[in-house]
Amino acid sequence: MLMFVWLLQKYYGSRLESSDDLQTSATTCSLPRCPMPNSVQEALHQVHPEVTKRFFGCGLPFPAKLDGCRLLDLGSGSGRDCYAFSKLVGAHGHVTGIDMTEQLVTASRQHIDYHQKKFGYEKPNVAFVEGYMEKLGEAGIQDDSMDVVISNCVICLCPDKKAVLQQAYNVLKEGGELYYSDMYASQVIPDHMKHDAVLWGEGMAGSLFWQDLITLAHSVGFSTPLLVSASNIVVYDCELKAKTGDIRYASGTYRMFKLPRNAVKTRATVTYKGTVADFPDQLDFDSSHCFKTDEEVNVDGKMAAILQSSRFSSDFKIKPSDGESCSEPKSQVRDPQTTICIYKKKKKKTVPLIISNHF
Repeated sequence: MLMFVWLLQKYYGSRLESSDDLQTSATTCSLPRCPMPNSVQEALHQVHPEVTKRFFGCGLPFPAKLDGCRLLDLGSGSGRDCYAFSKLVGAHGHVTGIDMTEQLVTASRQHIDYHQKKFGYEKPNVAFVEGYMEKLGEAGIQDDSMDVVISNCVICLCPDKKAVLQQAYNVLKEGGELYYSDMYASQVIPDHMKHDAVLWGEGMAGSLFWQDLITLAHSVGFSTPLLVSASNIVVYDCELKAKTGDIRYASGTYRMFKLPRNAVKTRATVTYKGTVADFPDQLDFDSSHCFKTDEEVNVDGKMAAILQSSRFSSDFKIKPSDGESCSEPKSQVRDPQTTICIYKKKKKKTVPLIISNHF
């Protein structure tokens, strides 16, 4: 464990100066299924350029309806996402970023005052702490204290993923959400790859076989993961291609919820009210669930429980179906390798080539 920590701290703290130093397309490829809401685009545009320069994420994990939320970013890195979320949660919300790399935490803190003034807040609503996402309690983050936990291409850098998910589950309030982007592999990563520093730093040695995510999520108490979006990851470096062989990689954004232990999972008819900011006409909840305003939709018991227990409860009319319980078949969990958006990177410009959605 200590060896993994040392490798990553060295790789991200000193070896990488900007996202252009990464050897894959992971920082640019995981694009949302629909255009980003104006509020997200504006928030990202207002982040300090120096912060954006050192961004190493693999996606855009920006869920809807964040105003007033308490949010935790696992592996906050340069702070790009934290500062964007600082804008999105508003003056009455709060964002905490945690990272194990001292250099990145120190650099992130240098821009707190800048963003406070940029967003017109009376006091800062963002803080950065040094610590491990496998040990959130030791970093001072209390259980049942967060509405949303976010992560952007960091869990793939951690060897003990179950510990990360368990800690995320613990700090979430009931009805809270883990919404994150990460790298996934088309097969289980062989042990010999896990001793390569560059493969670990690029997230390739620690990428999870996507089906293992289902087991991990359920083992710590989360609802079944819902795939929001996915993109193919292109490996540019020939040496890395040789090391990884026929393993294919994808960036996937999943969301999962901490449902109440006594949540009733009964099929229901739900109607979206059109009340979520930026989504007056329809709310794309994930790759399988699109809710149009004032249109009734039949959902299974797990989705009904999510809508009823989460921060979205006031945005839906929910009518349970009498006496119809639901057990969701495993086949409904989506593979990021077969729900992808393939992109090709040309210098600093990303050009879409193919959109392939199989659902």
